[in-house]
Amino acid sequence: MTNNITNEQKAKALAIISNTNDSKLETHLNACVRCGLCASSCMYYLTMKEGKYIPARKVDLVSSIYRRYKTWQGAMFPSLFHARELNQETCDEMVDSLFGACTMCGRCVKHCSIGVDIPFLVKKGREMLAVMGLVPKTLQATVDAAVNTGNNMGIPTEEFVDTIQWMEEELQDELEDEKAGIFLDLPDKNVFYTLNPREPKFFPLSISAMAKVFYAAGEEWTLSSKYYDVTNYGYFNGNNEEATQIARNLYDEIHRLHGKRLVLGECGHGSRAMRWEGPNYLKTPYDFDTLTVVELIGEYIRSGRIKLDKTRNNKVVTIHDPCNLVRNGGLLDEIRFVVNAAAANVVEMTPYGTDNFCCGGGGGALAMSEYNERRLNIGKIKADQITATKAEIVVTPCHNCVDQLSQINHTYKLGITIKTVAELVADALVIES
Repeated sequence: MTNNITNEQKAKALAIISNTNDSKLETHLNACVRCGLCASSCMYYLTMKEGKYIPARKVDLVSSIYRRYKTWQGAMFPSLFHARELNQETCDEMVDSLFGACTMCGRCVKHCSIGVDIPFLVKKGREMLAVMGLVPKTLQATVDAAVNTGNNMGIPTEEFVDTIQWMEEELQDELEDEKAGIFLDLPDKNVFYTLNPREPKFFPLSISAMAKVFYAAGEEWTLSSKYYDVTNYGYFNGNNEEATQIARNLYDEIHRLHGKRLVLGECGHGSRAMRWEGPNYLKTPYDFDTLTVVELIGEYIRSGRIKLDKTRNNKVVTIHDPCNLVRNGGLLDEIRFVVNAAAANVVEMTPYGTDNFCCGGGGGALAMSEYNERRLNIGKIKADQITATKAEIVVTPCHNCVDQLSQINHTYKLGITIKTVAELVADALVIES
């Protein structure tokens, strides 16, 4: 095979795994004992039954390059120590495995005998590919849209404002109150709220549902007409400079509007990227409160700011746990507190919580049309989980999950309704005149 990888590309990629001050990187690069226990945790391996899909194989793609260029044993005896050249063949395999066969869900970590942080190493591999310019085109296009326009779908500001004004009129008609609103660019408000751009584009009822919750709570809140995007696909494409720019958009905007609390809309990776990774990207601690909308709704319920009648949601409801909010975000109990307060009949999937399977759309998979068939194939596991619950409604606090679950619903003819947490809560609201 012709090697089209230049020395400059190779040098940039090797710099990613050459930081001897990063003890976490060195530890995990050398930790895998190839026991294979991670295989049964991975949706890709369970579906395709091919060795290349075992999470440990993905780890070995990165660590084999490390051994070849950063250890004397690998440099001297590459075959003996399975140390690989960073050439075109290796890069092609890395793209297919690290982008096309991993949602970075972290379920493999829970099943690893020694706790190797496999998604961390997958992300390092993606960073190597990013500096070489080898990110899948569709994923990179999503990031480019966010960097160039302020949101990952490239929605023009005028179109967004028109959608919000239309939804506000609908809300006022429903509540019979002209004071009800979906507020834009208001300074000095308690809540600076964010959205997944798929909401104004395809799911505007999610926006009005949360606006209804804010109305019932008597909240002072606002959206930005320019920087409202909670997502950050820079976290997935491995380009930390682009991830930093996307995080900075929200950071600068909440300061411009003097917001007190950054409330992250229903998006698993967006919440993780802004709340936990954001201060690292920006190299500064936040001087504002940051929380997810699920936690905010939980506050409203506990404090009595909103009242719910769970009998208004009397169909069987099951919860899909977004990986970055539950397994990697600690919101297992909070999601269940809110859902059980809003629905009368909640059943769990098997398994659920921190051991739940990914929907199949994480890790940027939804943005990579190159791997659509693979993504929907692994979604059969989630489809079977849902079917076993006999639930009529699946609720999940993540719009990426909503998208993937909607496609699974269509592909496998599940006949279910998929809702966000805000939509479920809005349906149970008791609004006293």
